[in-house]
Amino acid sequence: MSKKSLKEVTLMNSNLSRAACVGAIVAAAALAAHAQGSSSKAKTSPASASSGPTPTVAEAEKFITQAETRLLGLWIKSGRASWVAENFITEDTESISADADQAVKAATAQLAAEAKRYESLQLPPDVARKFKLLKLSVDIPAPRDPAGQAELAQIDASLDADYGKGTWCPDDKKENCKQLPDIEKILASSRDPKELLAAWEGWHAIAPPMKKRYTRMVELSNQGAREMGFADVGAMWRSGYDMPPDDFAKELDRLWTQVRPLYVSLHAYIRWKLAEKYGKAAVPEDQPIPAHLLGNMWSQEWNNIYPLVAPSDAGSGPDVGAALRAKNVDARGMVHYAEGFFKSLGFEPLPSTFWERSLFTKPRDRDVVCHASAWSIDFKDDLRVKVCIEPNAEDFTTVHHELGHNFYQRAYDNLPPLFQNGANDGFHEAIGDTIALSVTPEYLKQIGLIDSVPPASADIGLLLDRALDKVAFLPFGLLIDQWRWKVFSGEIPPEKYNETWWQLRQKYEGIAPPVPRTEEDFDPGAKYHVAANVPYMRYFLADILQFQFHRALSQVAGCKEPLNRCSIYESKAAGQRLNSMLEMGQSKPWQDALEKIAGTRQMDASAIRDYFAPLQTWLDAQNQGKPVGW
Repeated sequence: MSKKSLKEVTLMNSNLSRAACVGAIVAAAALAAHAQGSSSKAKTSPASASSGPTPTVAEAEKFITQAETRLLGLWIKSGRASWVAENFITEDTESISADADQAVKAATAQLAAEAKRYESLQLPPDVARKFKLLKLSVDIPAPRDPAGQAELAQIDASLDADYGKGTWCPDDKKENCKQLPDIEKILASSRDPKELLAAWEGWHAIAPPMKKRYTRMVELSNQGAREMGFADVGAMWRSGYDMPPDDFAKELDRLWTQVRPLYVSLHAYIRWKLAEKYGKAAVPEDQPIPAHLLGNMWSQEWNNIYPLVAPSDAGSGPDVGAALRAKNVDARGMVHYAEGFFKSLGFEPLPSTFWERSLFTKPRDRDVVCHASAWSIDFKDDLRVKVCIEPNAEDFTTVHHELGHNFYQRAYDNLPPLFQNGANDGFHEAIGDTIALSVTPEYLKQIGLIDSVPPASADIGLLLDRALDKVAFLPFGLLIDQWRWKVFSGEIPPEKYNETWWQLRQKYEGIAPPVPRTEEDFDPGAKYHVAANVPYMRYFLADILQFQFHRALSQVAGCKEPLNRCSIYESKAAGQRLNSMLEMGQSKPWQDALEKIAGTRQMDASAIRDYFAPLQTWLDAQNQGKPVGW
């Protein structure tokens, strides 16, 4: 799943989440399934089949194999229910999805409890890893109490549905009502501060009704996490990275320290350019930037304001949207371009069912969750995407990203079910974005969308445009789960949800709300991944990893150009290196997978600094005499 809006687009989603995304949601959405088949019939559980007071390694292996089989059936049922619920939003489909989710969480909670019987055994590494992943296989764990399970499932489904149905009616006129894609267009294109503010407030008004249910979700899921042996859900999420949770938190601090100087330089430049447009009264020169002026509903990427901040002498990059429209490329055609990229690397074409079952455009006759996501329904061949595609550069990149999830899912589909996921959740998002980094002018010329490649003099403009997407996102990607970890731990109580949300946004991003906010608001809920309970740190990690992957694969492809001009399109050698990592799935620690693709076992933000080094120099020159920081 992607981190973005139409891209808001993930796990993936994921996912992915970047949540019914099955790039990363593949693991979470999948987990909701087996209880339906086992609740009404007295089936023998894997644990009850073992004999004797002291378990054996053989019994543990049998248990985990049976557990995987049981969960796989549930995951598939849950995936189908989630697909229908997100494509046909009704009370009935919401209920069906909730039932399937409850089944998955109930089975997972039961199996995790039974698995404790084998904790003292010295198990083979692959078996021990499966036991660990079993406990981490759901993002929001349910309590063992059936009533609590049912309540949590209903809450999760209702929050997801509320987000998908979210509507703003300016002037309370029904004929003017708008849903998220149209509201986002206002944020992206309008330069009228009053119109921007109205749209921003209109969307954020969908979230306050979620707060009470969200608070209850925290209570119930924390109960489930504690029953699995974790302090809370946040501690459980931090345990999924093949290192102690505290070490993972320190790793995030290290990576942020590496990239923060680049972000601060970009922030300073954007602030004084916006002040030129809207006046210093609207954008004070040494204060956080008002959130509604950055071209994105969540201020998470700023590339929509590029025309306001573009260097006057940098030249212009290719207009991908105009090229697509000139060639009459529709949504399906855009996805074919993305598939063609992977085929050029040596990957097999997508199955015919992908084209028959995917959703490429927003239907006119019903509500759907437009958040772009990639799905593996049966953990084999039933791959799909759900994207409300528009013929523009953003969505052209998005479909390349989402197919990255699908090709990753297919690469590991021969592994046992518990290993069918990214090396860590950041990997799944990073693969799609790594491919998107190869959507360069050189690539666009190769596939016939543009006639010529802009000269090197245009690189600063192109780098700035990409930094408004990638660099601007970094602190946002970091703070979402910083907020949720504190919510789950109780450090942030419900009466301070909104206040602390904006404190973190100011601390990390230098962003402020455009109007005063109170605890009557619930601004975190206006973000898909919060409403849908999709872990978000994967997107921060993906923003780091994708440049590390891109640098390594570009070297394999033999690119001698500056890193920002490298594309791995048509490089079979890069495709082989990539696939050697993809097919590992989650069968090994992520450090092993990183070493396979990048030759190192440590995440490293030097690649993103290398990629944007020319821009950093340029930004620092432009910022001379201007306030930096907030």
